[in-house]
Amino acid sequence: MNKRKIFNDPVYGFINIKSDLIFDIIEHPVFQRLRRIKQLGLTDLVYPGALHTRFHHAIGAMHLMTRALDNLRSKGIDISDEEYEAAQIAILLHDIGHGPFSHALEFSLLQGIKHESLSYLLMKYLNSKFNNKLELSLKIFQNTYKKRFLHQLVSSQLDMDRLDYLKRDSFFTGVSEGAIGLDRIISMLNVVNDQIVVEEKGLYSIENFLNARRLMYWQVYLHKASVSAEKMLVNLIIRAKDLALGGHEVFASDALRTFLTEQKTLEDFQQNDDLIATYGMLDDYDIWGAIKVWQNHSDKILSSLSTQLLNRQLYKIKLTNDPLSKDELKTLRNKIAENYNIVRADARYFFAYGEVTNKAYIAEGQSINILTKKGKVIDIAEAVDLPNIKAISKIVKKYYLCCPKNVSL
Repeated sequence: MNKRKIFNDPVYGFINIKSDLIFDIIEHPVFQRLRRIKQLGLTDLVYPGALHTRFHHAIGAMHLMTRALDNLRSKGIDISDEEYEAAQIAILLHDIGHGPFSHALEFSLLQGIKHESLSYLLMKYLNSKFNNKLELSLKIFQNTYKKRFLHQLVSSQLDMDRLDYLKRDSFFTGVSEGAIGLDRIISMLNVVNDQIVVEEKGLYSIENFLNARRLMYWQVYLHKASVSAEKMLVNLIIRAKDLALGGHEVFASDALRTFLTEQKTLEDFQQNDDLIATYGMLDDYDIWGAIKVWQNHSDKILSSLSTQLLNRQLYKIKLTNDPLSKDELKTLRNKIAENYNIVRADARYFFAYGEVTNKAYIAEGQSINILTKKGKVIDIAEAVDLPNIKAISKIVKKYYLCCPKNVSL
């Protein structure tokens, strides 16, 4: 069988698959599932073109990893063929643990289980299926391999994941403010003392990258309507799970039913390969198919939320600089209970509140390092001609409140 395939990517053009192992991983059902999970969840309710998938992103990130490794090799950095392929696989699988609608399920269907942990477990699962050929990729993914710079290409402030999703999300949403100088950034990468650095000539491309990231968060990832839609979905899944755990009949596919009817922990996944395999079958279609059925459910909370989300009748949302007081929340619960003729305790399904943060550049031990022309390595925030970095480095926090439009705030 010819495994030297080519993907025609709308962002980068032709992407060549030159490794038999990588081709076989891509062909595996657990990876093919990523075709059925949208990269930006419900963001297409705001930007109709945002229909690209986790599959798109994974292939694109691997392509950028290939280009970065080729660039580093051209500068004399020692990267063996085994390390080269392992790094490609590590970035290819870095997001394989994402569930339907990404982060929304971390707060509802799988409470407290982060997708990074599931990515690692799915990588271990695939490793067992491919005769332990992913051992080095697992070490790079976990940052336990001796060449730490390979992990930085997978996960850091300037990794191939971020470079691809900014470029790709900007392309598919049509938000031009997210455009970055990808070619120049990759060509300016180098390695000093086992750390990824950016040569000084790439300074302004990095500044543009950080600024683009900040703008994309406000305009896309934290767009008010996107936040509202996600919180509605979280509440909807929580209601379905509460009903299922309470013994009520709730329609679901076999994969979805597994997680609706039982509270799974990370330890459950770690101890049960069948459970991780079941999770590897869960995708957006399971959720949408269930929601279409749930709109006719006898439980009026579940049916109401399902109908509203299907018809894009989203919560209104208010962003403030200060959190809500207990009295304000109490008043809101009473209004919702009265409007929907439900008990006060059930009002929680019809509103959401919390905080959102925009962290364009927070070093936290993973700073972006600049290699000056004199050979000195400094944090980009110390670069004297980049005054904007100090502003970008500050965490911007806002508090949100989402609730039905017929409830006055």
